[in-house]
Amino acid sequence: MSEALPGMPEAPPPAPPRDAAVAVLVRQGQSGAEVFWLRREAGLSFAGGFHAFPGGRVDASDADVAVEGALGEEATLRAAAARELFEETGVLRARGPSLGQHPAALREARSALLAGTRRFADVLTALGVRLHAADFPEAGRWVTPSWMPLRFDARFFLVEVPLGTQAEVWPGELLEGAWVRPADALQAWAEGRALLHPPTHYSLQALLEAPSFEAARSRMLEAPSSEGPGAHPVEFQRGVKVLALRSRTLLPATHTNCWLLGNGELLVVDPGAEEPSEVDRLVTRLQELEAQGYKAKAIFLTHHHQDHTGGVVPLVARLGLPVWCHLRTADRLEVRPSRVLAEGEVLTLQGEPDMRLAVLHTPGHARGHLCLVDEASRAAVVGDMVAGVGTILIDPPEGDMAEYLRQLRRLRDWPVRALYPAHGPPLADGPTALDRYLAHREARQARVKAALRAEPRSLEELALEAYADTPTAWPPVAERSTLAILQKLLAEAEVRRVGEGWAQPL
Repeated sequence: MSEALPGMPEAPPPAPPRDAAVAVLVRQGQSGAEVFWLRREAGLSFAGGFHAFPGGRVDASDADVAVEGALGEEATLRAAAARELFEETGVLRARGPSLGQHPAALREARSALLAGTRRFADVLTALGVRLHAADFPEAGRWVTPSWMPLRFDARFFLVEVPLGTQAEVWPGELLEGAWVRPADALQAWAEGRALLHPPTHYSLQALLEAPSFEAARSRMLEAPSSEGPGAHPVEFQRGVKVLALRSRTLLPATHTNCWLLGNGELLVVDPGAEEPSEVDRLVTRLQELEAQGYKAKAIFLTHHHQDHTGGVVPLVARLGLPVWCHLRTADRLEVRPSRVLAEGEVLTLQGEPDMRLAVLHTPGHARGHLCLVDEASRAAVVGDMVAGVGTILIDPPEGDMAEYLRQLRRLRDWPVRALYPAHGPPLADGPTALDRYLAHREARQARVKAALRAEPRSLEELALEAYADTPTAWPPVAERSTLAILQKLLAEAEVRRVGEGWAQPL
Protein backbone atom coordinates (compact mmCIF):
# COMPACT_ATOMS: atom_id res chain seq x y z
CA MET A 1 0.00 0.00 0.00
CA SER A 2 0.86 3.67 -0.08
CA GLU A 3 -0.90 6.99 0.25
CA ALA A 4 -3.56 7.81 -2.32
CA LEU A 5 -2.40 8.98 -5.74
CA PRO A 6 -4.01 11.80 -7.74
CA GLY A 7 -6.80 10.55 -9.99
CA MET A 8 -7.28 7.33 -8.06
CA PRO A 9 -10.75 5.80 -8.52
CA GLU A 10 -13.30 6.17 -5.75
CA ALA A 11 -13.23 3.54 -3.05
CA PRO A 12 -15.84 0.83 -3.51
CA PRO A 13 -18.48 0.21 -0.84
CA PRO A 14 -17.72 -2.40 1.85
CA ALA A 15 -18.02 -5.99 0.72
CA PRO A 16 -21.46 -7.43 1.55
CA PRO A 17 -21.29 -10.10 4.28
CA ARG A 18 -21.99 -13.68 3.27
CA ASP A 19 -24.08 -15.98 5.42
CA ALA A 20 -21.97 -18.40 7.44
CA ALA A 21 -22.41 -20.90 10.26
CA VAL A 22 -20.01 -21.96 13.01
CA ALA A 23 -20.17 -24.99 15.30
CA VAL A 24 -18.58 -24.51 18.72
CA LEU A 25 -17.94 -28.18 19.51
CA VAL A 26 -17.71 -28.85 23.25
CA ARG A 27 -17.55 -31.78 25.62
CA GLN A 28 -17.15 -32.23 29.34
CA GLY A 29 -13.67 -33.67 29.89
CA GLN A 30 -12.18 -35.22 32.98
CA SER A 31 -10.56 -31.93 33.97
CA GLY A 32 -13.40 -29.66 32.87
CA ALA A 33 -14.85 -28.25 29.69
CA GLU A 34 -13.04 -28.84 26.41
CA VAL A 35 -13.59 -27.25 23.02
CA PHE A 36 -12.35 -28.39 19.61
CA TRP A 37 -10.45 -25.75 17.71
CA LEU A 38 -8.67 -25.73 14.35
CA ARG A 39 -5.69 -23.93 12.86
CA ARG A 40 -6.42 -22.72 9.35
CA GLU A 41 -3.91 -22.99 6.52
CA ALA A 42 -1.83 -19.80 6.27
CA GLY A 43 -2.64 -19.12 2.61
CA LEU A 44 -6.42 -18.96 3.01
CA SER A 45 -8.01 -15.68 1.96
CA PHE A 46 -9.93 -15.34 5.24
CA ALA A 47 -8.34 -15.89 8.67
CA GLY A 48 -5.36 -17.72 7.20
CA GLY A 49 -3.21 -19.14 10.01
CA PHE A 50 -5.74 -18.24 12.69
CA HIS A 51 -7.20 -20.64 15.24
CA ALA A 52 -10.96 -20.94 14.90
CA PHE A 53 -13.96 -23.22 15.37
CA PRO A 54 -15.36 -25.44 12.59
CA GLY A 55 -17.45 -23.39 10.22
CA GLY A 56 -17.81 -21.73 6.85
CA ARG A 57 -20.19 -20.05 4.48
CA VAL A 58 -23.68 -21.36 3.77
CA ASP A 59 -24.04 -23.35 0.54
CA ALA A 60 -27.18 -23.21 -1.59
CA SER A 61 -27.66 -26.96 -1.10
CA ASP A 62 -27.91 -26.50 2.68
CA ALA A 63 -31.49 -25.34 2.13
CA ASP A 64 -32.35 -28.87 0.93
CA VAL A 65 -31.44 -30.45 4.28
CA ALA A 66 -34.34 -31.28 6.58
CA VAL A 67 -33.85 -30.23 10.21
CA GLU A 68 -36.43 -31.37 12.70
CA GLY A 69 -37.64 -28.49 14.84
CA ALA A 70 -36.59 -25.74 12.42
CA LEU A 71 -37.76 -24.28 9.10
CA GLY A 72 -36.50 -21.82 6.54
CA GLU A 73 -33.36 -19.88 7.40
CA GLU A 74 -33.12 -21.39 10.87
CA ALA A 75 -32.95 -24.86 9.34
CA THR A 76 -30.52 -23.84 6.60
CA LEU A 77 -28.07 -22.27 9.05
CA ARG A 78 -28.09 -25.36 11.26
CA ALA A 79 -27.60 -27.58 8.24
CA ALA A 80 -24.60 -25.50 7.24
CA ALA A 81 -23.15 -25.76 10.75
CA ALA A 82 -23.65 -29.54 10.77
CA ARG A 83 -22.12 -29.93 7.30
CA GLU A 84 -19.07 -27.80 8.10
CA LEU A 85 -18.60 -29.69 11.36
CA PHE A 86 -18.69 -33.02 9.54
CA GLU A 87 -16.40 -31.85 6.72
CA GLU A 88 -13.77 -30.33 9.02
CA THR A 89 -13.78 -32.74 11.98
CA GLY A 90 -15.61 -35.91 10.93
CA VAL A 91 -18.14 -35.39 13.73
CA LEU A 92 -21.69 -35.94 12.47
CA ARG A 93 -24.12 -34.49 15.00
CA ALA A 94 -27.28 -36.26 13.93
CA ARG A 95 -29.76 -38.83 15.21
CA GLY A 96 -30.48 -42.28 13.88
CA PRO A 97 -30.18 -45.94 14.84
CA SER A 98 -27.23 -46.62 12.53
CA LEU A 99 -25.08 -43.62 13.52
CA GLY A 100 -21.70 -44.71 14.83
CA GLN A 101 -22.08 -48.30 13.69
CA HIS A 102 -20.29 -47.86 10.37
CA PRO A 103 -17.14 -45.71 10.73
CA ALA A 104 -15.99 -46.69 7.24
CA ALA A 105 -19.27 -45.43 5.80
CA LEU A 106 -18.84 -42.13 7.63
CA ARG A 107 -15.35 -41.69 6.24
CA GLU A 108 -16.54 -42.47 2.73
CA ALA A 109 -19.41 -40.02 3.08
CA ARG A 110 -17.07 -37.32 4.37
CA SER A 111 -14.68 -37.86 1.47
CA ALA A 112 -17.50 -37.63 -1.06
CA LEU A 113 -18.85 -34.49 0.56
CA LEU A 114 -15.44 -32.79 0.50
CA ALA A 115 -14.91 -33.85 -3.12
CA GLY A 116 -18.28 -32.37 -4.09
CA THR A 117 -19.59 -35.65 -5.49
CA ARG A 118 -22.43 -35.95 -2.95
CA ARG A 119 -24.71 -33.41 -1.30
CA PHE A 120 -25.09 -33.29 2.46
CA ALA A 121 -28.81 -34.08 2.19
CA ASP A 122 -27.99 -37.25 0.26
CA VAL A 123 -25.28 -38.21 2.76
CA LEU A 124 -27.76 -38.00 5.64
CA THR A 125 -30.35 -40.01 3.75
CA ALA A 126 -27.85 -42.72 2.85
CA LEU A 127 -26.73 -43.01 6.47
CA GLY A 128 -30.31 -43.08 7.72
CA VAL A 129 -29.93 -40.11 10.10
CA ARG A 130 -31.56 -36.69 10.58
CA LEU A 131 -30.54 -33.37 12.02
CA HIS A 132 -32.36 -31.92 15.02
CA ALA A 133 -32.46 -28.23 15.84
CA ALA A 134 -32.16 -29.00 19.55
CA ASP A 135 -28.64 -30.32 18.92
CA PHE A 136 -27.61 -26.93 17.50
CA PRO A 137 -28.75 -24.26 19.99
CA GLU A 138 -27.96 -20.68 18.98
CA ALA A 139 -24.81 -19.17 20.50
CA GLY A 140 -24.43 -15.69 19.05
CA ARG A 141 -24.13 -13.81 15.80
CA TRP A 142 -21.09 -11.91 14.53
CA VAL A 143 -20.67 -9.75 11.43
CA THR A 144 -17.16 -9.16 10.09
CA PRO A 145 -16.27 -5.44 10.30
CA SER A 146 -16.65 -3.38 7.13
CA TRP A 147 -12.91 -2.73 6.79
CA MET A 148 -12.15 -6.39 6.18
CA PRO A 149 -11.84 -7.44 2.49
CA LEU A 150 -13.96 -10.59 3.05
CA ARG A 151 -16.98 -10.41 5.34
CA PHE A 152 -19.35 -12.93 6.89
CA ASP A 153 -22.61 -12.79 8.80
CA ALA A 154 -21.83 -15.77 11.01
CA ARG A 155 -24.31 -17.54 13.28
CA PHE A 156 -22.75 -19.59 16.06
CA PHE A 157 -24.17 -22.81 17.49
CA LEU A 158 -23.02 -24.57 20.64
CA VAL A 159 -22.76 -28.29 19.89
CA GLU A 160 -22.27 -30.57 22.90
CA VAL A 161 -21.02 -34.13 22.39
CA PRO A 162 -20.07 -36.99 24.76
CA LEU A 163 -16.57 -37.27 26.22
CA GLY A 164 -15.57 -40.15 23.96
CA THR A 165 -16.29 -38.22 20.74
CA GLN A 166 -13.33 -38.28 18.39
CA ALA A 167 -12.60 -35.44 15.96
CA GLU A 168 -10.07 -35.65 13.16
CA VAL A 169 -8.70 -32.96 10.85
CA TRP A 170 -7.77 -34.04 7.32
CA PRO A 171 -5.01 -32.20 5.41
CA GLY A 172 -6.18 -29.38 3.16
CA GLU A 173 -7.54 -26.04 4.27
CA LEU A 174 -6.83 -26.96 7.89
CA LEU A 175 -3.40 -27.62 9.38
CA GLU A 176 -4.36 -29.17 12.69
CA GLY A 177 -7.10 -29.53 15.27
CA ALA A 178 -7.30 -30.55 18.91
CA TRP A 179 -9.48 -30.67 21.98
CA VAL A 180 -8.30 -27.92 24.29
CA ARG A 181 -9.33 -26.44 27.61
CA PRO A 182 -10.49 -22.83 27.20
CA ALA A 183 -7.88 -21.67 29.71
CA ASP A 184 -5.08 -23.26 27.68
CA ALA A 185 -6.42 -21.80 24.44
CA LEU A 186 -6.54 -18.32 25.94
CA GLN A 187 -3.02 -18.71 27.31
CA ALA A 188 -1.79 -19.54 23.81
CA TRP A 189 -3.55 -16.39 22.59
CA ALA A 190 -1.96 -14.31 25.36
CA GLU A 191 1.51 -15.54 24.39
CA GLY A 192 0.97 -14.91 20.68
CA ARG A 193 1.03 -18.61 19.80
CA ALA A 194 -2.60 -18.56 18.57
CA LEU A 195 -4.22 -15.63 16.82
CA LEU A 196 -7.95 -15.30 17.43
CA HIS A 197 -10.73 -13.24 15.92
CA PRO A 198 -13.07 -11.62 18.47
CA PRO A 199 -15.88 -14.23 18.14
CA THR A 200 -13.47 -17.06 18.98
CA HIS A 201 -11.88 -15.19 21.87
CA TYR A 202 -15.24 -14.12 23.28
CA SER A 203 -16.63 -17.66 23.07
CA LEU A 204 -13.57 -19.15 24.77
CA GLN A 205 -13.82 -16.56 27.54
CA ALA A 206 -17.49 -17.43 28.04
CA LEU A 207 -16.70 -21.16 28.22
CA LEU A 208 -13.92 -20.48 30.72
CA GLU A 209 -15.94 -18.31 33.09
CA ALA A 210 -19.44 -19.80 32.93
CA PRO A 211 -20.40 -22.62 35.33
CA SER A 212 -22.14 -24.67 32.61
CA PHE A 213 -22.43 -24.93 28.85
CA GLU A 214 -25.91 -23.43 28.99
CA ALA A 215 -24.65 -20.46 31.00
CA ALA A 216 -21.81 -20.02 28.49
CA ARG A 217 -24.31 -20.10 25.63
CA SER A 218 -26.40 -17.40 27.31
CA ARG A 219 -23.35 -15.20 27.54
CA MET A 220 -22.40 -15.92 23.92
CA LEU A 221 -25.85 -14.74 22.85
CA GLU A 222 -25.04 -11.37 24.44
CA ALA A 223 -21.92 -10.81 22.32
CA PRO A 224 -21.14 -7.14 21.66
CA SER A 225 -21.52 -5.67 18.19
CA SER A 226 -18.39 -5.78 16.06
CA GLU A 227 -19.58 -2.94 13.81
CA GLY A 228 -20.60 0.70 14.03
CA PRO A 229 -19.06 3.84 15.56
CA GLY A 230 -18.99 2.27 19.00
CA ALA A 231 -17.01 -0.77 17.94
CA HIS A 232 -14.09 -1.49 20.23
CA PRO A 233 -10.52 -2.23 19.17
CA VAL A 234 -9.88 -5.80 18.10
CA GLU A 235 -7.19 -7.60 20.12
CA PHE A 236 -5.65 -10.35 17.98
CA GLN A 237 -3.18 -11.32 20.71
CA ARG A 238 -2.63 -9.89 24.17
CA GLY A 239 -1.26 -6.38 23.94
CA VAL A 240 -1.88 -5.99 20.18
CA LYS A 241 -5.12 -4.13 19.50
CA VAL A 242 -6.24 -2.46 16.30
CA LEU A 243 -8.71 0.26 15.45
CA ALA A 244 -9.05 0.44 11.66
CA LEU A 245 -9.48 4.10 10.64
CA ARG A 246 -10.83 5.29 7.31
CA SER A 247 -7.97 6.99 5.47
CA ARG A 248 -6.84 8.33 2.10
CA THR A 249 -4.86 5.28 1.12
CA LEU A 250 -4.16 3.35 -2.05
CA LEU A 251 -6.91 0.99 -3.18
CA PRO A 252 -7.96 -1.74 -2.61
CA ALA A 253 -7.35 -0.72 1.02
CA THR A 254 -9.74 1.84 2.45
CA HIS A 255 -8.49 1.97 6.05
CA THR A 256 -5.22 2.27 7.93
CA ASN A 257 -4.77 0.06 10.96
CA CYS A 258 -4.03 2.13 14.04
CA TRP A 259 -2.29 -0.40 16.29
CA LEU A 260 -2.52 0.11 20.05
CA LEU A 261 0.39 -1.75 21.58
CA GLY A 262 0.84 -2.54 25.26
CA ASN A 263 -0.81 -3.96 28.36
CA GLY A 264 -0.79 -0.73 30.37
CA GLU A 265 1.15 1.99 28.63
CA LEU A 266 -0.02 2.20 25.01
CA LEU A 267 1.89 3.06 21.88
CA VAL A 268 -0.47 4.54 19.26
CA VAL A 269 0.90 3.39 15.91
CA ASP A 270 0.06 5.20 12.64
CA PRO A 271 -3.05 7.31 13.35
CA GLY A 272 -3.59 7.87 9.63
CA ALA A 273 -7.15 9.22 9.54
CA GLU A 274 -7.72 12.85 8.62
CA GLU A 275 -11.50 12.88 8.95
CA PRO A 276 -12.57 14.56 12.22
CA SER A 277 -15.13 11.81 12.87
CA GLU A 278 -12.41 9.15 12.66
CA VAL A 279 -10.10 11.14 14.94
CA ASP A 280 -13.03 11.48 17.35
CA ARG A 281 -13.50 7.73 17.26
CA LEU A 282 -9.85 7.11 18.10
CA VAL A 283 -9.88 9.63 20.95
CA THR A 284 -13.05 8.06 22.37
CA ARG A 285 -11.54 4.58 22.28
CA LEU A 286 -8.36 5.80 23.98
CA GLN A 287 -10.43 7.46 26.70
CA GLU A 288 -12.39 4.24 27.21
CA LEU A 289 -9.16 2.29 27.47
CA GLU A 290 -7.82 4.79 29.99
CA ALA A 291 -10.89 4.09 32.16
CA GLN A 292 -9.88 0.40 32.00
CA GLY A 293 -6.34 1.09 33.24
CA TYR A 294 -4.52 1.78 29.97
CA LYS A 295 -2.70 5.03 29.23
CA ALA A 296 -1.53 6.32 25.84
CA LYS A 297 2.21 7.05 26.09
CA ALA A 298 3.22 8.19 22.60
CA ILE A 299 2.43 8.19 18.91
CA PHE A 300 4.73 5.93 16.89
CA LEU A 301 5.00 6.41 13.13
CA THR A 302 6.23 3.65 10.83
CA HIS A 303 6.85 6.26 8.10
CA HIS A 304 5.77 9.64 6.75
CA HIS A 305 3.06 8.84 4.19
CA GLN A 306 -0.17 10.73 4.71
CA ASP A 307 -2.29 7.62 5.22
CA HIS A 308 -0.13 6.91 8.30
CA THR A 309 0.24 10.44 9.66
CA GLY A 310 -3.04 12.15 8.73
CA GLY A 311 -4.34 12.22 12.32
CA VAL A 312 -1.11 13.19 14.07
CA VAL A 313 -1.69 16.95 14.28
CA PRO A 314 -5.24 16.78 15.75
CA LEU A 315 -4.26 13.92 18.06
CA VAL A 316 -1.29 15.87 19.43
CA ALA A 317 -3.48 18.95 19.85
CA ARG A 318 -6.19 17.05 21.75
CA LEU A 319 -4.15 14.61 23.84
CA GLY A 320 -0.71 16.20 23.98
CA LEU A 321 1.00 12.95 23.04
CA PRO A 322 4.67 12.97 22.04
CA VAL A 323 5.60 11.70 18.57
CA TRP A 324 8.29 9.06 17.98
CA CYS A 325 9.68 8.26 14.54
CA HIS A 326 12.82 7.88 12.42
CA LEU A 327 14.92 10.88 11.43
CA ARG A 328 13.87 10.54 7.78
CA THR A 329 10.24 10.66 8.89
CA ALA A 330 10.78 13.56 11.27
CA ASP A 331 11.87 15.88 8.47
CA ARG A 332 8.53 15.34 6.65
CA LEU A 333 6.13 16.05 9.56
CA GLU A 334 4.12 19.14 10.48
CA VAL A 335 4.87 18.58 14.17
CA ARG A 336 8.24 18.30 15.84
CA PRO A 337 8.89 14.76 17.09
CA SER A 338 9.79 14.31 20.73
CA ARG A 339 12.01 11.32 20.06
CA VAL A 340 13.96 10.22 16.99
CA LEU A 341 14.35 6.45 16.87
CA ALA A 342 17.05 4.38 15.23
CA GLU A 343 17.89 0.76 14.49
CA GLY A 344 18.59 -1.34 17.57
CA GLU A 345 16.67 0.63 20.17
CA VAL A 346 14.23 -1.18 22.46
CA LEU A 347 11.00 0.46 23.64
CA THR A 348 9.62 -0.71 26.97
CA LEU A 349 5.92 -0.29 27.71
CA GLN A 350 5.01 -0.81 31.35
CA GLY A 351 2.02 -3.07 31.98
CA GLU A 352 0.78 -6.49 33.00
CA PRO A 353 3.00 -7.83 31.56
CA ASP A 354 5.51 -5.30 30.25
CA MET A 355 6.07 -5.24 26.50
CA ARG A 356 9.53 -4.78 24.99
CA LEU A 357 9.63 -3.78 21.33
CA ALA A 358 12.76 -3.91 19.19
CA VAL A 359 13.06 -1.09 16.65
CA LEU A 360 14.08 -2.14 13.12
CA HIS A 361 14.93 0.37 10.41
CA THR A 362 13.46 -1.15 7.22
CA PRO A 363 13.82 1.26 4.29
CA GLY A 364 12.69 0.38 0.80
CA HIS A 365 9.10 1.55 0.75
CA ALA A 366 10.09 4.75 2.57
CA ARG A 367 13.54 5.86 3.68
CA GLY A 368 12.48 6.33 7.28
CA HIS A 369 10.38 3.18 7.56
CA LEU A 370 10.44 1.45 10.96
CA CYS A 371 9.07 -1.87 12.21
CA LEU A 372 8.55 -3.05 15.78
CA VAL A 373 9.10 -6.64 16.94
CA ASP A 374 7.76 -7.83 20.30
CA GLU A 375 10.61 -9.65 22.06
CA ALA A 376 8.30 -12.11 23.85
CA SER A 377 6.04 -13.29 21.01
CA ARG A 378 8.10 -12.16 17.97
CA ALA A 379 4.98 -10.48 16.63
CA ALA A 380 5.95 -7.69 14.23
CA VAL A 381 4.13 -4.44 13.50
CA VAL A 382 5.32 -3.89 9.96
CA GLY A 383 3.66 -0.76 8.57
CA ASP A 384 3.88 -0.89 4.79
CA MET A 385 6.39 -3.71 4.45
CA VAL A 386 3.51 -6.08 3.67
CA ALA A 387 -0.27 -5.76 3.47
CA GLY A 388 -3.19 -7.96 4.41
CA VAL A 389 -5.06 -6.63 1.37
CA GLY A 390 -3.55 -5.69 -1.97
CA THR A 391 0.21 -5.22 -2.26
CA ILE A 392 2.88 -2.63 -1.46
CA LEU A 393 3.76 0.13 -3.91
CA ILE A 394 7.49 0.77 -4.25
CA ASP A 395 7.55 4.23 -5.80
CA PRO A 396 10.88 5.78 -6.87
CA PRO A 397 12.75 7.87 -5.95
CA GLU A 398 11.56 7.35 -2.36
CA GLY A 399 11.04 3.66 -2.98
CA ASP A 400 14.00 1.36 -3.60
CA MET A 401 13.08 -2.14 -4.77
CA ALA A 402 16.46 -3.75 -4.04
CA GLU A 403 16.49 -2.38 -0.50
CA TYR A 404 12.87 -3.34 0.04
CA LEU A 405 13.59 -6.96 -0.92
CA ARG A 406 16.62 -7.04 1.40
CA GLN A 407 14.44 -5.88 4.28
CA LEU A 408 11.75 -8.46 3.52
CA ARG A 409 14.38 -11.19 3.76
CA ARG A 410 15.72 -9.67 6.96
CA LEU A 411 12.27 -9.71 8.56
CA ARG A 412 11.71 -13.31 7.49
CA ASP A 413 15.02 -14.40 8.98
CA TRP A 414 14.74 -12.36 12.20
CA PRO A 415 12.63 -14.53 12.75
CA VAL A 416 9.18 -13.07 13.17
CA ARG A 417 5.90 -14.83 13.89
CA ALA A 418 2.66 -12.91 13.23
CA LEU A 419 2.78 -9.81 11.03
CA TYR A 420 0.55 -6.83 11.79
CA PRO A 421 0.42 -4.62 8.68
CA ALA A 422 -0.97 -1.15 8.25
CA HIS A 423 -3.65 -2.30 5.82
CA GLY A 424 -5.88 -5.36 5.94
CA PRO A 425 -5.95 -8.27 8.39
CA PRO A 426 -2.93 -9.76 10.18
CA LEU A 427 -0.78 -12.48 8.65
CA ALA A 428 -0.50 -15.23 11.24
CA ASP A 429 2.47 -17.04 9.67
CA GLY A 430 4.96 -14.26 9.06
CA PRO A 431 7.80 -16.25 7.42
CA THR A 432 5.40 -17.95 4.99
CA ALA A 433 3.79 -14.62 4.11
CA LEU A 434 7.19 -13.02 3.52
CA ASP A 435 8.26 -15.91 1.32
CA ARG A 436 5.09 -15.37 -0.74
CA TYR A 437 5.90 -11.67 -1.06
CA LEU A 438 9.44 -12.41 -2.20
CA ALA A 439 8.22 -15.00 -4.70
CA HIS A 440 5.63 -12.56 -6.04
CA ARG A 441 8.27 -9.86 -6.53
CA GLU A 442 10.59 -12.32 -8.25
CA ALA A 443 7.81 -13.39 -10.61
CA ARG A 444 6.94 -9.77 -11.41
CA GLN A 445 10.60 -8.97 -12.10
CA ALA A 446 10.73 -11.95 -14.45
CA ARG A 447 7.74 -10.57 -16.35
CA VAL A 448 9.41 -7.17 -16.67
CA LYS A 449 12.60 -8.78 -18.01
CA ALA A 450 10.54 -10.86 -20.46
CA ALA A 451 8.93 -7.67 -21.78
CA LEU A 452 12.31 -6.14 -22.68
CA ARG A 453 13.53 -6.17 -26.27
CA ALA A 454 16.78 -5.31 -28.05
CA GLU A 455 15.11 -2.09 -29.17
CA PRO A 456 14.06 0.31 -26.41
CA ARG A 457 10.49 0.25 -25.16
CA SER A 458 8.67 2.87 -23.11
CA LEU A 459 7.78 2.46 -19.46
CA GLU A 460 4.11 2.40 -20.42
CA GLU A 461 4.65 -0.45 -22.89
CA LEU A 462 6.67 -2.49 -20.43
CA ALA A 463 4.16 -2.02 -17.62
CA LEU A 464 1.26 -2.98 -19.86
CA GLU A 465 2.93 -6.27 -20.77
CA ALA A 466 4.38 -7.01 -17.33
CA TYR A 467 0.96 -6.56 -15.71
CA ALA A 468 -1.08 -8.27 -18.42
CA ASP A 469 -1.86 -11.00 -15.89
CA THR A 470 -3.43 -8.40 -13.58
CA PRO A 471 -6.11 -6.63 -15.62
CA THR A 472 -7.44 -4.81 -12.56
CA ALA A 473 -4.08 -3.10 -11.92
CA TRP A 474 -4.44 0.68 -12.11
CA PRO A 475 -2.01 1.83 -14.86
CA PRO A 476 -0.23 4.58 -12.83
CA VAL A 477 0.53 2.08 -10.04
CA ALA A 478 1.69 -0.57 -12.51
CA GLU A 479 4.02 1.93 -14.15
CA ARG A 480 5.53 3.13 -10.86
CA SER A 481 6.10 -0.47 -9.76
CA THR A 482 7.66 -1.35 -13.12
CA LEU A 483 9.97 1.65 -12.84
CA ALA A 484 11.15 0.44 -9.42
CA ILE A 485 12.00 -2.97 -10.90
CA LEU A 486 13.78 -1.41 -13.88
CA GLN A 487 15.93 0.74 -11.61
CA LYS A 488 16.92 -2.36 -9.65
CA LEU A 489 17.77 -4.18 -12.88
CA LEU A 490 19.74 -1.17 -14.10
CA ALA A 491 21.93 -1.27 -10.99
CA GLU A 492 22.49 -4.99 -11.65
CA ALA A 493 23.35 -4.39 -15.34
CA GLU A 494 20.32 -6.47 -16.36
CA VAL A 495 18.81 -3.64 -18.43
CA ARG A 496 20.08 -0.53 -20.18
CA ARG A 497 18.59 2.92 -20.44
CA VAL A 498 18.24 4.34 -23.96
CA GLY A 499 16.95 7.90 -23.87
CA GLU A 500 13.46 7.66 -22.37
CA GLY A 501 13.22 3.94 -23.06
CA TRP A 502 14.52 0.67 -21.66
CA ALA A 503 16.15 -2.23 -23.49
CA GLN A 504 17.89 -5.53 -23.00
CA PRO A 505 21.59 -5.30 -22.08
CA LEU A 506 24.06 -5.50 -24.94
